[in-house]
Amino acid sequence: MWRSTCVSAETVPVESGQDEEQGTEGRKGFSRDVLKLVSGTTVSQALVIIASPILARLFSPEAFGLLAIFTSITKVLGVVSCLRYEFAIMLPEEERDAVNLLALCCAIVTGISLLTLPVMLFFESAIVTFLNAPGLAGNLWLVAPFVFVTGLFAALNYWNSRTRRYGRLSVARVVSSVAITGGQLAAGFGGSATGGALIGASAFGQGVATGVLGAQIYRDDRRRFSRHVSLTGIRSMLVRYRKFPLFESWSGLLNVSSWQLPSLLLPVFFSPVQVGYYSLAFRLIVLPMDLIGSAIQQVFFQRASNAERDGRLGDLTEPVFRILLRIGLFPMLTLALIGRELFSVVFGTAWAEAGLYTQLLAVWALVWFISSPLSTIYMVQEKQGFGLTMNIANFITRFAAIVAGGLTGSARLSILLFGVAGIVVYGFLCVRLLMFSGIPARRTAQIVGKALLPFLPVAALLGALKYAGAPMILPLVVGIGACGLYYLFLLRKDPELREVFSGIGLPGMR
Repeated sequence: MWRSTCVSAETVPVESGQDEEQGTEGRKGFSRDVLKLVSGTTVSQALVIIASPILARLFSPEAFGLLAIFTSITKVLGVVSCLRYEFAIMLPEEERDAVNLLALCCAIVTGISLLTLPVMLFFESAIVTFLNAPGLAGNLWLVAPFVFVTGLFAALNYWNSRTRRYGRLSVARVVSSVAITGGQLAAGFGGSATGGALIGASAFGQGVATGVLGAQIYRDDRRRFSRHVSLTGIRSMLVRYRKFPLFESWSGLLNVSSWQLPSLLLPVFFSPVQVGYYSLAFRLIVLPMDLIGSAIQQVFFQRASNAERDGRLGDLTEPVFRILLRIGLFPMLTLALIGRELFSVVFGTAWAEAGLYTQLLAVWALVWFISSPLSTIYMVQEKQGFGLTMNIANFITRFAAIVAGGLTGSARLSILLFGVAGIVVYGFLCVRLLMFSGIPARRTAQIVGKALLPFLPVAALLGALKYAGAPMILPLVVGIGACGLYYLFLLRKDPELREVFSGIGLPGMR
């Protein structure tokens, strides 16, 4: 049964300098772990962002659309490639149990990948026809190995988080980004600017990343594996954490499927070109947010598991929520006003439609960015039923949004309704997760209102410039400049945000 996790300073006093020292070390440890992940993610995401304007001029929107469709298929299958047992790796107190969970994940992903290959080969023609994507023909056999390496990477990733060796993950991410981006650029400049080339480079890069991470883990942890892995232990973990395949597999499948609906349904109603616009918009709107969000999620999951056991989850969650809001709110709302101008200047006028898509999705991206790291709360509290319910709602509303736009013949309406559905579902999810942690909705509203105030003057100025018909470059310069000044001010005046980036610590870890 869920219980309140807010612990006041009066009920749990700091009795000694040693306790204060341990609290300080906890805050430092949280930020060190985040920064290790951020460092690798920064380099890998920077490579992708830097290369994107070049790739956008080498490859057509249709080629990007084919890559997005292929990636969506692999993500839908990949989410259940370990039957969600990978999430359980973080939970056991005994190392023996975690090791056997990792072995269980490796066995499951191998079996599912072997079953996927003949299915893709046999049904390739039907899949290509349904998705209205003839460019996928001859490439679907890659789905099986792609599912294998991504599923294995997910399991290794959670083992890595459990052992807090975040530097290894940073190396793997950088290597993956270099391999994928390098392969795509080589294909483009070599005259093979096709969707198949983008798909092949992505599969190669993911395989390299999994190999690098797996080699590092095997080198450092092979004695743990040989000492603890057993068939009895694997069977025990299979039963002990059966809620993950029973509930979380369906929840995860619905969640990922709902994310991939635009890439899978837009070509049915329109063509891969619209998928290409959406994929670039999604890529550029999510990657910067993912830079911090995914790193915080990795570390928050590990810390939240301990905080829940100690009855201090609320003390950890509120400052993390404030930081996520302050990081994401200003740039995402700015992008909602100047996305079309940004894409036209950076990627060329051929991609202006993708810029419009970013404007339609920006507010949803903000709400997602805030709620995503916090979503591990329901896993820590073993509320898998709640997660399943939310993902069912997410899938239904997004499916209805895309289909409604498709039936009216408007891709823009599909994207707009998709974004609105995400705002509603993820907004409700965020409020509920904070309540699970002991933070009331009224307190959440106060935090959001305070964070929103600095953006209002900038929104008024940008709106006035666009209404007056100012040159495209002017609102773009104003928006980017305002974001830069905002972050400089925060780093100077906001102690919580400064602690995250300086590695001093994170309030709430006391």
